[in-house]
Amino acid sequence: MKVRLEAITKSFLGVAVLRDVDLELRAGEVHALVGENGAGKSTLLKVLAGAHRPDSGRILLPRGEVSFTGPRDAQAAGIAIIHQEFNLLEHRSVAENVFLGREPVRRGRVDRRAMEDETRRLLDWLGVGSIDPADTVARLSVAQRQAVEIVKALSADAEVLAMDEPTAALADHEVELLYRLVARLRERGMAILYVSHRMREVFDLSQLITVLKDGALVATSATADITPDRLVRLMVGRPLETLYPGRGGDVGDVRLALRAAGNGRVRDLSFEVRAGEVVGVAGLQGSGRSAMARAIWGVEPFTTGVLEVDGVPTRVDGPRAAVRAGLGYVTEDRKGEGLALRQSVRDNALLVRRAALRGSGARRTADLADLLASVAVTARGPHQEVRYLSGGNQQKVVLAKWLAVGPRVLVVDEPTRGVDVGAKQTVHRLLRDLARAGMAILMISSELPELIGMSDRILVMREGAVAGELPAGASEEAVMALATGHGIGDVA
Repeated sequence: MKVRLEAITKSFLGVAVLRDVDLELRAGEVHALVGENGAGKSTLLKVLAGAHRPDSGRILLPRGEVSFTGPRDAQAAGIAIIHQEFNLLEHRSVAENVFLGREPVRRGRVDRRAMEDETRRLLDWLGVGSIDPADTVARLSVAQRQAVEIVKALSADAEVLAMDEPTAALADHEVELLYRLVARLRERGMAILYVSHRMREVFDLSQLITVLKDGALVATSATADITPDRLVRLMVGRPLETLYPGRGGDVGDVRLALRAAGNGRVRDLSFEVRAGEVVGVAGLQGSGRSAMARAIWGVEPFTTGVLEVDGVPTRVDGPRAAVRAGLGYVTEDRKGEGLALRQSVRDNALLVRRAALRGSGARRTADLADLLASVAVTARGPHQEVRYLSGGNQQKVVLAKWLAVGPRVLVVDEPTRGVDVGAKQTVHRLLRDLARAGMAILMISSELPELIGMSDRILVMREGAVAGELPAGASEEAVMALATGHGIGDVA
């Protein structure tokens, strides 16, 4: 046992966020912590990190019971946390970040050589020797920055490492690097707490799984003894297959068509999306999926070919033109591009409508309550700032923004990235309901089960072009064969 939390209880303003939660982390083991947004996962992490003091309960280390008065106490006890948003200084070197606040000193001066030598040793041990300790963090990829955070923990002799949604911002090929890093940390005997909404990672990496719901411990199980369906039932009370609403419904006229469309990033795109359809778009990172979406939206317009909306050739040279043409776009970066985080739920939900419609404030806001209810937004009220909502509720507000203007075509890029299982079901239901109401949906996703479960057909992109089309229910192997350019036999 590296650390054990016993009967941890924590309340804020009289509201219980954690209730008698037990959790044990053991050497050489990955322990997954799962649950819907609001289940208490983040609060439990903060208790472990010393950022919150529990109202009751005990924290036990091999040497006995401890009480953390702050994060420094937890760090001194060998506990490190890697948050979704990294705690790195971009314009300092890798070595400076690794030893920030603990710089070795020689003859009264910071010993940069010692810092870089030790950083290089740890990077080599992790298998990421391609990172130069002297490089500035700003030059690194997201996966490399994550490796730097791990090296920071190793340099401080951490024995317990908590990782909060570690793959939320990673490309597909970068996730493979994380898998290798986790394996190395297990070899070292580190205890790892792994918080993730992604079922595949939970089952690939963990040996134990703990489920929280509404601040209470639902179950702890060996990963080998539980199925994905059973796990989802424990988290949300619903079976896994209900995540994907049934296909079907009438398919109507062509809403969106590309005819040999291209720009500097994509080429010769020719396909149609009809009213009532959800057309999935698959492909590896860099295949041109998001570049295509941004071109349709007019951020990086097509320079060749034709874009048609409802059979009419349309010049879309910017977002305003896209809205006027009846197009909507849910960006993959909801925090950076999809929302005004310091504005209210109300203001975000009406953001596009205000720009697109003229009229009184009463006309704009009359159906706001119904709009938010239709996407099941959970908030203290319409005036709550969006930055304080969970990832799932933020994504629902993004969808509400587009429902407020009713586009004929909706392009959605990674619609459920970083949201919990329950919120995913809501988003999936909304997209299918919109299609059944006659909207054309073009859905980009890196999650193959989502693409296969939601799509009426799947376009697969490779190297900026459409490599092929697959029918509903196609296998993951068939999608990857087109995405990589290898035959299914080669992939197997």
